[in-house]
Amino acid sequence: MNWQNNSVRYGALSISLHWLMLLLIAAVYACMELRFLAPKGSDFREGLKTWHFMLGFSVLFLVILRLAIRFYNGPKPSILPLPPQWQEWLARGFHIALYALMLGMPLAGWLILSFGGKPIPFFGFELPALVAENKDLSKWVKDIHETAAVVGYYLIGFHASAALVHHYFFRDNTLRRMFFGKTPR
Repeated sequence: MNWQNNSVRYGALSISLHWLMLLLIAAVYACMELRFLAPKGSDFREGLKTWHFMLGFSVLFLVILRLAIRFYNGPKPSILPLPPQWQEWLARGFHIALYALMLGMPLAGWLILSFGGKPIPFFGFELPALVAENKDLSKWVKDIHETAAVVGYYLIGFHASAALVHHYFFRDNTLRRMFFGKTPR
């Protein structure tokens, strides 16, 4: 198993981080969606919020690692057959938006907690506040965070749909490059 990208597939490290981040992001969203199953102030609801924070911060740290690996691993594997230029530009734009989401959402969450004067939990540790307490700014950043979360559903859905369209309709190697196993055709 090759850990670095080559001309036909992503390396095992890139593939692992991609799918791990999918699971983490799904868990982050699930924690916030499931919190409505419990009454406000209940231990279950507070636990889901804490897991939302901790998993969100995990996404932040992993996306920084993923960006470093992306630059270290060299060029991404080519899509074969080559797609039209407009598809490459669209894909590049959506990837930039996804990375902005993966960086911006956890940072916004950190700001919300910091402005709210709340503890910032991270698996038994407490992260430092980024800014001084300011309840008004906390609410403002929270509104942006929640709106961006909805946008995130669309970005993630489009990303997954595009991969499936490439796989089943265009029949290129877009999706196969991100799977473990034999070298894609």
